[in-house]
This record gives sequence, C-alpha cells and structure tokens, in this order.
Amino acid sequence: MRIDIITCVPNLLDSFFAHSILKRAQQGGFVEVILHDIRDYSINKHRTIDDYAFGGGAGMVLQIEPIARCIRALQAERNYDEIIYLTPDGELMQQKMVNQLSLKGNLIMLCGHYKGVDQRVRDLFITKEISIGDYVLSGGELAAAVLSDAIIRLLPGVLNDETSALTDSFQDNLLAPPVYSRPADFEGNLVPDILMSGHEAKVEEWRYEQSVKRTRERRPDLLR
Repeated sequence: MRIDIITCVPNLLDSFFAHSILKRAQQGGFVEVILHDIRDYSINKHRTIDDYAFGGGAGMVLQIEPIARCIRALQAERNYDEIIYLTPDGELMQQKMVNQLSLKGNLIMLCGHYKGVDQRVRDLFITKEISIGDYVLSGGELAAAVLSDAIIRLLPGVLNDETSALTDSFQDNLLAPPVYSRPADFEGNLVPDILMSGHEAKVEEWRYEQSVKRTRERRPDLLR
C-alpha cells in the first residue's frame, strides 16, 4: 500500500511515522507513506497557499490551485483508489470503514487547515470525506495520522500476531474484553481463575461474555 498525505505542515507528521509499528511497517515494505508540502505546489515565489474567503468572514482558505497541482502530479504517476479529505463534516470514521480502506492499494489524504479548502477541491477531486469525531482540530494532520495508523496496522504482516487486529474493539461490533498480565496477584487483586485454567474454549467463551457485557454497559448503541 502507498499513502500520500498532502499537508501544509509536513513536519508535524514526521515523528508520528518514524516510530513503533508504523516505522516497522515502512521498513518491512508493507506500506509507503509520502508527505507532500502544499507550498511546493504554490503558483508564486512566495509559496502562497491560502487567501481570504469570498464573501468575507474570519479565517483564511486553502486555495484550489496548489492542491490541484499536487493531486494531478500524483495522479500522473499512478492510479489512486481514494482521495480522502479529512474534515469535521465528513463521514464518521468507524472500524468497518477502516477495514475496507486497508484493502486498497493507493490512497491520497488531504489535510485541511485554517477555515478549510476551497469547495471546488472537494467537488472536483475528493472521493471520500472522513471525520474522526465531532470536534474541530487546528488541521487535518492529526486526523490523517489516526486514519493511517488504523489502516496500516491491519495490513497483513504488519503486526507480529496476525490475529491481533481481528480481536480489537469494534471488529465485530463489540468492545474488547478485559486483559490481564503478570503478576497473577497484585496486592490481593487476582486475575480471574478462568484465564489461568488453560481451557481455551472456556477462555474464549468468557472473553465473549465480557465483551458483550462491556459493550452493553458502555456502548449499547453498538448492540443495536
């Protein structure tokens, strides 16, 4: 998979992709993440990428020309399955959506900034708009990082345990069950006996029951 992220602050994302699972995924050849600075596609020597909004109002708007030049340059090199705009008014990001995106080959993610992008960018180029929650951030970079992380960890070979991602919360519309590790006794607080039994079938049954219980208590909407 290849993920191209278009942003006006690429340095904000450098560290995120340089550590842990995301770093290993790139080193292992499972994914290629490329950051593109919108200012490199500015139409003037001042590297201008934003301007005032027509009709007035507070805040600046990312202009269409630099973004169009960047997207078209990328499209001239390869085909993209989705061109995603990270925006608060997009479709709410959910695990089912992430699962589907993890099956794609090439993705572009466009990070908004200031008051957003010229609407014509969305009309002409964007194929999918995604929100990571009902709140507003300073820019779409953190949202792109969250979406990329959720996708990349699902790619075959990225996680050491191939079944790990399949047992995460939301994969089956249930929250994950409680998990425990050593020591078995911490100041009188004990690990449930069933997890120490070695009986795999009963352990899985307990985990499923705990998932349903936790989901019913914390996210009953998922059960509906």
